[in-house]
Amino acid sequence: MDGWTAAPPEQKEKLKKAFFWIVAVIVVAICLIGAFGPDSDTSVPAPTADERSGTVPILKAATDSQGICYGWRLSTRWDDVSVGSNHGDGVPVPGAPGCTRWIEVTTMVRYSSMTSENDEDSVVVSIEGSDDITYADLAAIETGLSRFGLDPDAFLDDPGWAVTRAATILPLLAAERGLAGPAAAPTAAPSTAAAPLPDAGNDFWRDRWIYVLSSFGLFLLAALFIAVGVRQRRNHRVRVLAQRAAAGAAGRTRSIR
Repeated sequence: MDGWTAAPPEQKEKLKKAFFWIVAVIVVAICLIGAFGPDSDTSVPAPTADERSGTVPILKAATDSQGICYGWRLSTRWDDVSVGSNHGDGVPVPGAPGCTRWIEVTTMVRYSSMTSENDEDSVVVSIEGSDDITYADLAAIETGLSRFGLDPDAFLDDPGWAVTRAATILPLLAAERGLAGPAAAPTAAPSTAAAPLPDAGNDFWRDRWIYVLSSFGLFLLAALFIAVGVRQRRNHRVRVLAQRAAAGAAGRTRSIR
């Protein structure tokens, strides 16, 4: 006969309750860590197809009227995530055909993982240009981005939106520096209807939807454990009351005799 079988019913009930609460605490801890813990995904999201297709015709119209090519480049520390220019999505502006004068917004984003010793995200935004454009002009254009809400937080929050938005502002800032005249608005609609660039939003739910679904399932499991525990507790009380009633009846019977 093993120890569990030989244990009295009261001890078995205590062991069941202890096991239930241990499991419940572990489940709740996993749910909280999954829902509110730091992101482990360090990938940098690229601009959406609508953001890229909406940016290219604006840059093309500006190039046609100003004679300056414009582009964007979004990268991690090692690889390019997205490049584009007035020549199209995926075409970098440096070295593009007919682009002797060019300006490009470059953004390097690094997201730290939850296991990294350096727990801070970082971003580097710079404006590059052809040799005939001075460093002072490029620095002034870079500073001017903040006037349109394109500060480091915006690039960290939604780098794809921010880098394409910054690219569309380059012609305006270049005109302010006297590098070219005001850019003309696009005169022809793109071949595919381009949706407006969305506002930069909070990235709390970025890469967390899996955690939310798993947390919901774990909460259901915890609720099931609680329901089973309550039912066992009620059954135990019923058995105890029945035993007490039987003992009382037996005592009264002996006293009558």
